[in-house]
Amino acid sequence: MLLNEKIYHIGELEGFSPQIGRLVSMMNYTRHTTLRAVHGLSIKELDFHLDSQSNSIGMLLYHFADVEKIYQILTFENREPTELEEKELELGLDLGEKGQENIKGYPLEFYLDRLEKSRNETLKQLQQRSDDWLNETTPFWNNLTANNYFKWFHVFEDELNHRGQIRMIRKRFVE
Repeated sequence: MLLNEKIYHIGELEGFSPQIGRLVSMMNYTRHTTLRAVHGLSIKELDFHLDSQSNSIGMLLYHFADVEKIYQILTFENREPTELEEKELELGLDLGEKGQENIKGYPLEFYLDRLEKSRNETLKQLQQRSDDWLNETTPFWNNLTANNYFKWFHVFEDELNHRGQIRMIRKRFVE
């Protein structure tokens, strides 16, 4: 795994407006640390559950890609997902028992491919946006509004949060 020499810099990035570049810098660091946390895991390790109620590492990786996809719809298209889109994303967003039954048996490359595809679309879309777009607000949770900056902060904040779970699960593998 190659290390970008600027991975520990938050700042402007070529191809992005100044504030979006900073946001992408944070997203890049978050993804970098996630990829390091899962590097080399086997299918057995990706499918491991701490208990009957827990998510596996594979489930969490699946979740990251679908969270990113839903926020692409919410922010880049400025709309709610269609019924079909909700159905397609439901498994990765809700996880739970359905996730435990259906998100298993995949090699690491399967999850990495999903993450890469969703991230590539995000970056493509962010390159087309201005810093003003980050400040656009729409209705959000609890009858409050949120701007696009917060929404994309939430995407990588969710990944950071769950990456902590990934690290904990890795320490608990049963051989």
